[in-house]
Amino acid sequence: MRIVLQRAKEAKVTVSGETVGKIGPGLVCLVGFTEGDGEKEVRWMVDKLIHLRIFADEEGKMNLSLLDTGGAILSVSQFTLYGDCRKGRRPNFMSAAKPELATELYNGFNEALQGKGISVETGVFGAMMDVSLINDGPVTLILDSPSE
Repeated sequence: MRIVLQRAKEAKVTVSGETVGKIGPGLVCLVGFTEGDGEKEVRWMVDKLIHLRIFADEEGKMNLSLLDTGGAILSVSQFTLYGDCRKGRRPNFMSAAKPELATELYNGFNEALQGKGISVETGVFGAMMDVSLINDGPVTLILDSPSE
């Protein structure tokens, strides 16, 4: 499982011109899955994400987590995170999880975040989406679940 996260002041995702998800301060998470990912990777990622200390405290130091700040998450499915560009000129997406598995894991990921008290907005799985944000910092990180 892989997430590209960006700390945001605000963000939204639109599909066919209609806003389907919108947050104020929090995180935009581009979320991708690979074959072999399962509930274990989802649980690990949720725990990592909500406790990651990347928000500024009173002294301006990155010392607060999403739980500390009460921020929200805009979760956007992104199979292209597993695009392999090492050979040729066109990305190979063979490492990305098949849509059936990815849909199940993506829904489980969002539900697990909500179960931890996080406000979650989403895009539409498999749709062409426009994602916009005001990046706070900017702070952008890549999280990969541990491989066994």
